[in-house]
Formats: sequence, structure tokens, C-alpha cells
Amino acid sequence: MPLGGVRAMNVQRTLPQRGLPTIGAWCFLDSFGPDRTAMSVLPHPHIGLQTVTWPLAGTIRHRDSVGSDVLVRPGELNIMTAGHGVSHSEFAVLPSDGVLPVQRGLQLWVALPDEQRHRKPAFEQHRNLPKATGEGFTAAVMVGEFGGVVSPATMYSPIVGAEVSCAGSGVLPLNEHFEHGILVLDGALAVDGQDIPPGPLGYLGIGRRELRIEAAPDTRFLIIGGEPLQEELLMWWNFVGRTHEEIEQARDDWEAQAGMPDARAAAARYGLVLGHGPEAGAEAGRIPAPPLPAVRLTPRKRAV
Repeated sequence: MPLGGVRAMNVQRTLPQRGLPTIGAWCFLDSFGPDRTAMSVLPHPHIGLQTVTWPLAGTIRHRDSVGSDVLVRPGELNIMTAGHGVSHSEFAVLPSDGVLPVQRGLQLWVALPDEQRHRKPAFEQHRNLPKATGEGFTAAVMVGEFGGVVSPATMYSPIVGAEVSCAGSGVLPLNEHFEHGILVLDGALAVDGQDIPPGPLGYLGIGRRELRIEAAPDTRFLIIGGEPLQEELLMWWNFVGRTHEEIEQARDDWEAQAGMPDARAAAARYGLVLGHGPEAGAEAGRIPAPPLPAVRLTPRKRAV
């Protein structure tokens, strides 16, 4: 599907899936690129989640209604906590010669637990993530704890996310109380003798204390996991809620901000993302909410 418009960069969505709406609190996983189409995602809203941005190639400019205006590069992590409501934009950064480099990366969402999902929005960036090493692997620990190493990123549920580099045989320690999933990014990987090709999301289930792998040289993959989520989520567009009425109100609140003067928009539910006014040229505007379907929204059901 296109990211930011019909002529924009295409993405592959591997979570949620039919019958598997979440892995731990992870509720969304998009892979974009490799592509030379510039990412250009105008301001849009979120509620009830944290966005996790992990570039693999190229640089992204993030601006949000909390006041953040930062660049994020491969190996760096952006975490935006939407809480009750936030808005943001993401654009590829062009080098001085104007030639767009290859763009590639991951965009993930983490559902906030019920007691945290109405909190104030926040943003943080981590440029030097800790590394875990073990038998046959090295891992950048994005969130949570992996291999005895803890990420500094602020999260609100028991969770793990790491980018693992490996070659040959390896044994990865896992939290047996977590369910886990794997997304192979490069190379070739086999788990328990079963090949996992790049692209599809592999579900590992719960109860594993370790993961035995065989990897080709220069293989890397994403591993995500967490305690199985006990709450049913209602996901629609950019919102993670619990009821149809909550989603409907979130949509109405975003549409009500259209055309507001800057002072009013800054004080409204989703705030104001600076730099997207009439003077911004191609970066002017916002993404309008699509119409709600003509049926009542219901949570995704888990079958796995």
C-alpha cells in the first residue's frame, strides 16, 4: 500500500494479520523500501499508541505537535507517544545535490495499555543504542531488554524489540513469558531447521527460552515480542482505541482542526505541527481522515 498518497512510497504491512492482531503490545509493522521515492507524509493524528521509527537507509525528518523537529538516521531510534492525541509528519531528507538516496526502514506501533493510553503526548530520540552480544549474534536493543542489555527507550508494557546481525550458528536468549515474531531484513535465516525468507513475518509463539538459528553471512533480522496482550484493540486508520465511539470522536476531533488558525490548532486535541502552513509549498497541508465505514467498528479477534 502507498505511504502518504497514491504516488508515494509503497510499504509492506506484516502486522496486524488475520487472526494475529498483536505480538505482545506490538500492533503494527510496516516495512518501506528499498526505494528512491521520497517519503512525504503530511501531518496526521494518532491516539493510544507509541510510534517506533527505525530507518535502515536514508534520513527522515520528523516533526510533531510536541515541538520536535529532528533527523533520524540508520541506527537511531525515534519513539513518539501519542497518548490522548498527537500529530506529526515525516519527510525524506534530500542531500545537497538533490539526488535522493535509497530509502528503507521500519515503522512500528506499540499499543498503550489502558491505564496509559490517555496520557500526555511525548517524544524521545536515542542515537546510541546499547548492543547485546552472544553466541553467533550481535543485537542493537531498540526497546525493552534483550540478552541482558536494556534499552533506554521509555515503554509502558513488558516488551522487546531488537535488530539482530548474525552469521552461521547462533543461540539467542528469549524471555519464556513473551511471544515473539521475526522479520528477516537481509540474508537467509533458518529457525529450528525451517527457512524464514526476507519479507514475511514469522510468528514464534510463546514459551521459548532460546532461539537456535542458522544464518548466511550478513544476515540481519528484527525480533519483536512481549507478554501477550490481554486487551482487545480497536484499530482504525491511525488510531488505537477500544470502542467505536472513541474512534469516531478521535476522527471528528481531527477533522474539526481543519482550517483552524494556528493558535486554535495548537491548543486543540492534536496540536500543531509547525512548518506545514501555506508558505511551506509542497510540504503544506495535512492528511484528512477517511470516512468511517457504514458498519460499527469492532476489535480484531485473535485466532493464533
